[in-house]
Amino acid sequence: MVIRTDLAEVHAKQRRLIAAMGAVRAPWFNHWRTLSDYYLPRRYPQLLTAREAKSVDRRNTKLLSSVSTMAVRTLASGMMNGITSPSRPWFRLRLSGVDNETMSHATKIWLSEVTDILYRIMSESNFYNSMAVLYLEWSCFGTASLIIYEDEKDVIRCHNIPMGEFYISQDDTGRVNRHARGFSLTVEQLVSQFGLDNVSEEVKRKHELGGENLTHSVTVLHLIEKNSSDDTILQASAPYRELYWEESADAGHYLSIKPFYDWPCLTPRWELLGNEPYGTSPSMDALGDVIELQHAKKLKGEGKEKEVHPPLIVDRQLANAPKALSARGMTYANTANSNFGAKKAYETRLPYQELTADELSLTADIRETHYNQLFNMISQLDTVRSATEINALLSERLVHLGPVLNRFENEGLDPTMTRVYAIADRRGMLPEPPEELSGVDIQVQYVGVLSDAQRAVSTASTERFMQFVAETSSVYPEVREIPDPEEIVRDYGESLGVRPANMRSRAEVEERLNSAKQKEELAETAAIGGELAQGAKALSETNVGGGANALEQLLGG
Repeated sequence: MVIRTDLAEVHAKQRRLIAAMGAVRAPWFNHWRTLSDYYLPRRYPQLLTAREAKSVDRRNTKLLSSVSTMAVRTLASGMMNGITSPSRPWFRLRLSGVDNETMSHATKIWLSEVTDILYRIMSESNFYNSMAVLYLEWSCFGTASLIIYEDEKDVIRCHNIPMGEFYISQDDTGRVNRHARGFSLTVEQLVSQFGLDNVSEEVKRKHELGGENLTHSVTVLHLIEKNSSDDTILQASAPYRELYWEESADAGHYLSIKPFYDWPCLTPRWELLGNEPYGTSPSMDALGDVIELQHAKKLKGEGKEKEVHPPLIVDRQLANAPKALSARGMTYANTANSNFGAKKAYETRLPYQELTADELSLTADIRETHYNQLFNMISQLDTVRSATEINALLSERLVHLGPVLNRFENEGLDPTMTRVYAIADRRGMLPEPPEELSGVDIQVQYVGVLSDAQRAVSTASTERFMQFVAETSSVYPEVREIPDPEEIVRDYGESLGVRPANMRSRAEVEERLNSAKQKEELAETAAIGGELAQGAKALSETNVGGGANALEQLLGG
């Protein structure tokens, strides 16, 4: 174990810090448990206490309908395919303040090669599988966590931190600046990960005994934070540090102390309320409808059961006699008693039409709250719509997702690209950059389906403007001089996600226009020359007397 007795006080403060972060998280804990019960049952044992985890039945006991589970999974898969789809490009690199037209060919080649390397690193690791889990937790709980580590084999290795296991805090700008978690490892796992020399004496003893002692659970605390110059925990210039220690170990006894040269944690929040570090989600908004749907399903099922197996009033003389009260059963009784046999205690008649309509309404509300119509819009249209109507509906619904996408880019995608790029650069996997890139920042432009669609919403104003100009110009022709057609077309294409390589540069357009203008001038000159030649021929053939023609007379000859 890394024993730092000189840092016992600092370590004690870190323990108290995690306890304080747990107190901030505590009010959310029961809410997350309820969300897990009604959306993703059996998935998050970390939301149970140690006693509950051993005794509580893991079977689904709350859900009678899978509508909520399918709604949140549809939202998660839609966001995955719309933001970071593994089957299509979702980002490209560009230089800050440098126009693509003025960029050298060598720089374009370098950016293309780096982009391909980053895509290959992510596709050959577990990045996309981990992102699918991240989107699911983000959509359901409003907050999710993923840590990107360096890996000897796959360059990067992603670890999803399940809900209920991690704690976060944020700085004055609202950015997550501290990530902690408490989790359990077996004695065998602990020794395998940190080494026998670094674990506590109690763990060493159990490991030496072997057998069932290897399966005993040990609680480990984990903290990622900014490196501080006020203490000597990490003697390195790294901006961040990672600390592990056993919960029961003495202060100053660390399992591991490692540097981080870039922030490794992705902690996107769906929507924030005030200064809360944890976010809210669509599943939280739809929770009331989900619970009501389960209640309606339960009442409907109880009503059906009462119709099929109604409560009976049975003749007392049948108390000890064999009875067959199921379908097609026969029970024999004395007919001397006029009240013999059995009859229904009361009639049950369910309003099936009203109950079904209520369930359909709740189902539609749950799916709408989870933006399912955005991802299944065309398949769920009740009538055939024009492309214009579909684009208008898409634009209307994307407006609601705009702030969410911007927050995810800042809290999810930006840390990802920074981390993966830095790891590849430290490993020498990136080509040598051209000299003109010295001191120039590289920016990432996200071009996923949702990002493109969000930018495309802005084209509606351009279309309305050009349409208005066309209509007004019939009355006021001078308004045709107001718009700059070339710049409008370029901005329109960029908003639609058209690649710059598919558009001619301004210089090339000017050159082509000049060439066309020269051709037009030559044609006009040729036409004028032809007309002059025809006129001269006509004058030469016109006799004005005295043996002279009109052309000679015109020229004074």
